Amino acid sequence: MPFVKEKYHVSTPTPAFLFVMQHFHYTQGQAQRLLGKGRLLVNGKSLENSGALIQGDIEIVYFQPRSRGRAVLFQTPDFMIFEKPSGILVHPNTMATEYSMLDEIRALSGEHANAVHRIDMETSGLLLASKHKDAERFLKNAFEIKTIRKSYLAWVEGALTECFTVEAPLLKSNDYSQCKHKVTVDDRGKSAHTDFVPLEYHAGRDTTLVACYPTTGRTHQIRVHLFHMKHPILGDPIYGSTFETSDAYLEGRLSAKNRLTETGASRLMLHAHTLAFRYGADYFIESQIDFKQEMENICPKVKRSFNTASTQ
Repeated sequence: MPFVKEKYHVSTPTPAFLFVMQHFHYTQGQAQRLLGKGRLLVNGKSLENSGALIQGDIEIVYFQPRSRGRAVLFQTPDFMIFEKPSGILVHPNTMATEYSMLDEIRALSGEHANAVHRIDMETSGLLLASKHKDAERFLKNAFEIKTIRKSYLAWVEGALTECFTVEAPLLKSNDYSQCKHKVTVDDRGKSAHTDFVPLEYHAGRDTTLVACYPTTGRTHQIRVHLFHMKHPILGDPIYGSTFETSDAYLEGRLSAKNRLTETGASRLMLHAHTLAFRYGADYFIESQIDFKQEMENICPKVKRSFNTASTQ
């Protein structure tokens, strides 16, 4: 497990944030963030005041990366790009998370390295990470001002033959009691634009491979836009699935067999395929994963137990 707990003895009264700064060689901001997460324990309880004086025996919980040997696809002295598998988190979401891509990022380039954008756990493909704080600031800003261009591949339900564009505002949901959708199309939401290009159709699995080009970066944008067009991504347990299936998935009760038949695939069939950006030079990075082969994870049409019209 990447989070470890170690005991320390503080011989003289010292402000908590100063002890963390000195011991871990952190900046004050980094030390206060660690303390803000409740990672310094006194008598087994998290210290809430980062300026409080500490003395005697304490415990600190911190992230210690554990690499699984995942290779870097491409790197420079400033950044690196990984092929993230489906099912792996980018960052640990709790201290109980056994492994995430942050393990590989920090194991390779140290504690100041970090992922600079989001990819859903079930989405596979290209993940861009910085090797130091200057690169992190530059690349995160590049995503914010939309100078980094991304494309995705998706296997969707049904036949698509023409290129199309979806401009539909997206709003994050606060009520999951009747619907498990985390994001909905809503005029009160933020603007969102995605272009779609159908690439090939397979009748036996009733699925089309689609190239997706988002020009905005909203949460679940591609998933929601395709669901909105009645062609949900196969394997999506939230958009395009029934309330019962979504609820079972979120609670960890959905079996692999039911996942396959009730969502149409054994995983979310979405892949981050290309990244294009400028960092001193112009870079265009393409995934080396043959996503077409992932069609093997799609349930044949005759065995699927859902259809778009019957889902929420």
